[in-house]
Amino acid sequence: MAIDYSALYPVLVLVGFAAALPAIHMAAKSSRAVAGVSLVGIIASMGLVINYMLNGFPPVMGGTDTPLLQMDMFSAVFALVFLSVAFYVVLTSARYVEKDRHQAEYFSLIMLSTAGMMVVAMALDLIVLYAGLEVASLATFALVAFRKKDKRGAEASVKYLIIGGLSSALALYGISLLFGLAGTTNIAGINTALAGLSGFTPGLMLAIGLVLAGFGFKVAIVPFHMWAPDVYEGAPTPVAGLLAASSKKMGMVLLFKVFLIGLISLKADWQGLAAILAILTMTVGNVVALQQTNMKRMLAYSSIGQAGYLIIALAVATPFAVEGSIFHIITHAFMKGGAFMIVAALAYVALGENISDYKGLAKRAPLIALSMAILLFALAGIPPLSGFWSKVILFSSAIDASQIAGQSWMVWLAVAGILNSALSLYYYVRVIKYMYVDEGATRERLKLPWSMSASIAICVLVTIAIGIWPDPIIDLCRQAAEALFGIL
Repeated sequence: MAIDYSALYPVLVLVGFAAALPAIHMAAKSSRAVAGVSLVGIIASMGLVINYMLNGFPPVMGGTDTPLLQMDMFSAVFALVFLSVAFYVVLTSARYVEKDRHQAEYFSLIMLSTAGMMVVAMALDLIVLYAGLEVASLATFALVAFRKKDKRGAEASVKYLIIGGLSSALALYGISLLFGLAGTTNIAGINTALAGLSGFTPGLMLAIGLVLAGFGFKVAIVPFHMWAPDVYEGAPTPVAGLLAASSKKMGMVLLFKVFLIGLISLKADWQGLAAILAILTMTVGNVVALQQTNMKRMLAYSSIGQAGYLIIALAVATPFAVEGSIFHIITHAFMKGGAFMIVAALAYVALGENISDYKGLAKRAPLIALSMAILLFALAGIPPLSGFWSKVILFSSAIDASQIAGQSWMVWLAVAGILNSALSLYYYVRVIKYMYVDEGATRERLKLPWSMSASIAICVLVTIAIGIWPDPIIDLCRQAAEALFGIL
């Protein structure tokens, strides 16, 4: 039977444009031209995904006997998230890397990384899932090391490569054990096979531990988080934004697919561990963020704290919780990504990356300071911005699950989330205080390139728009959650 490749068309468009960029750069000799072509490729891929969402999804690639990839509402929503992040990262990078060598390769790697993430979102088989993960990971390894002569970048890339390779090896070993126990690599088939096992065997315990550790590195959940601040600080800032706003979200897709589909029949055995990791991750991330003096490191630890909120969905393991987690993933992609784009834009105009360098920014770049304030308030969960609504739904899912007999302890997930959100407000407000209250060393106006201003504006406007009118996005997230559980 012939294989229908329709589900892969959005990915193939990205790969095709990525392959063409070096030749285009040789002809045009301009980073802006290469960035423009990259944006065309991303928009074309978005168009295909939206067309599928409006006019019906293609058949499962591989057929019913050996399903490999499926473009459904879950994978489509995540594909749009990944493509949106790639869009504003490319837009910011057009000027950020204009003086660097290998500009075409830089944009090609962004597109290839995004393509790998989209494959992960569509995967129905652990082998395909792992292949997509490796494509995305290898591309980001190279992106972190893009500025080879930068000592911080070189150190960050070595750490990222070693830890990323280790996490991939752990995940692969766990996958091999799951295959040995279940006799299949089909994610839904693993759940069916393991549901018939008698007891929680040591081999199964080891497999789950290895998979959780391997994929936990990708999400930077505690105690697998120590690489994130160093890598974010050393990487080119738009790349750090890509890691925080896109790569981490791919990690959540990995956890959703494996635990909420492949291991859902064993939920009672790993649910408590997921809850502990959620509380530990959000607390450690926010507490350590209080002590940071570098913007990128502060945003990195904040991102770890946000990962803790997302893991709540894993512990609760209901469609409502997954709906809240997907909603928070969407809002976080623009809130955190926008903050990193502002740091990148200010670094481009020679403003430092220390928090103290932002003193008096409101007088030097009023719109940029206002944008940063809006994004930071959204990250803290201040109404009526998007971060408030996504946290309300996510934390409400834990309270809702606590009403079930024997699960009253889940209310503590919501309590921990609310307390950590209040704690995060301190270090976000500190940045706002520096920008609006403290006096800077100079009042000289800062002028940002239009492309960087445009990418920041996109993130801010989406953050405000979702906050004012969240209902369409919530409905989309509900459909995505139903599609995920519909794989079973």
